[in-house]
Amino acid sequence: MSHADLVLRSTRVVTPEGERPAAVTVADDRIVAVLPYEAELPAGARIVDLGDDALLPGLVDTHVHVNDPGRTEWEGFDSATRAAAAGGITTLIDMPLNSIPPTTTPTALDIKRSTARDKAHIDVGFWGGAIPGNVKELRPLHDAGVFGFKCFLLPSGADEFPHLSPAELEEAMAEIAGFDGLLIVHAEDPHLIEAAPHADGSRRYADFLASRPRDAENTAIASLIALAQRLRARIHILHLSSSDALPLIAAAKRDGVRLTVESCPHYLTLTAEEVPDGATEFKCCPPIREAGNQDALWEGLADGTIDCIVSDHSPSTVDLKLLDTGDFGQAWGGISSLQLGLPAIWTEARRRGHTLTDVVRWMSSAPAALAGLGNKGAIAPGNDADFAVLAPEETFTVDPAVLHHRNRITAYAGRTLHGVVRSTWLRGQRIADHGLTTRPTGRLIERQHA
Repeated sequence: MSHADLVLRSTRVVTPEGERPAAVTVADDRIVAVLPYEAELPAGARIVDLGDDALLPGLVDTHVHVNDPGRTEWEGFDSATRAAAAGGITTLIDMPLNSIPPTTTPTALDIKRSTARDKAHIDVGFWGGAIPGNVKELRPLHDAGVFGFKCFLLPSGADEFPHLSPAELEEAMAEIAGFDGLLIVHAEDPHLIEAAPHADGSRRYADFLASRPRDAENTAIASLIALAQRLRARIHILHLSSSDALPLIAAAKRDGVRLTVESCPHYLTLTAEEVPDGATEFKCCPPIREAGNQDALWEGLADGTIDCIVSDHSPSTVDLKLLDTGDFGQAWGGISSLQLGLPAIWTEARRRGHTLTDVVRWMSSAPAALAGLGNKGAIAPGNDADFAVLAPEETFTVDPAVLHHRNRITAYAGRTLHGVVRSTWLRGQRIADHGLTTRPTGRLIERQHA
């Protein structure tokens, strides 16, 4: 019997092989073994019996806008990682924009790491950014441990993070392909967005939806696939909302294009038909689309065309949402869901006949694989002892007042969701218990060198 400091036992342990009763032993921050439920347990270990609550690997969220430093009134590492811990997330990767400075140079990365170091309740890594004029910074950022590089094809909404022209995109992609890095892309075509009817001054959600047409996503994705195929580059499509692009994506994958794709809880659980006019808490780009589109996105998840689900937690101060005027054209675009992603997705997944094993694959294993985190994303020997304990059949009604997000505005307010996160564990230590978090014990992580 191997030494263990801790044993977590449950009738519902979600492992790569599926869900089963098991006892998970932990020593020195890592999982030692996954034993049969009735196995003899190591002497001297602390035993935590979870009953019928499900034991999941800690979630990995590779798309979070923490906005720190520079816009800490929008979020910040303390509040973001506290919310993540309360929601069952044990690792997040921070986006390079909406902080000042953005993470587009090694010096800016150092500043961000210094800001996060003593505030992280969970493990935190960083994406770099690809913007006009910083192509010579990409290799040094890669060597410094960023997980890849984000770019926009149209204005990002942050003046200090400009978008790439087609020529700049090709230059950046070629540079990143040269060291086998990863380019992650906000894929909307600027010309089609500019040609679409604008929604400025309108409270009608239908007007906003028309201002971000599906064709803008589809066209951008087609162009990215062609360029990635020519340059033999690795690319990742962020926050897919247009199901029309799924056949194109599936064909590219069959053709060997090095392509991965994510979608987000809001596209998979909210629909355009239910967004009230003036309800700008639902605004995001690309937008929440119709119910039929959502059905097709779920089919894309089921058949593997879409690889993973991550939050795209993109908060702002309440005033920037323009709740008083309900102006969809001018309000800040972003959904705050960091603490709620697991129950939101589980609620819809169970309704559609999916299992917790599916949810774990989409929200933990696949994002960990995207980021190259070989020691996270699965309950398996040798991995970090990161766990989320979920009561799958228990329900709760979302009350923004109890969220840890700095600005407690959410499109999920008042919704009843299945799945209560009982506790969250990081390297064998309980860091959240019934929504209450402990002092920061997270680490800053880097891309694992091959």
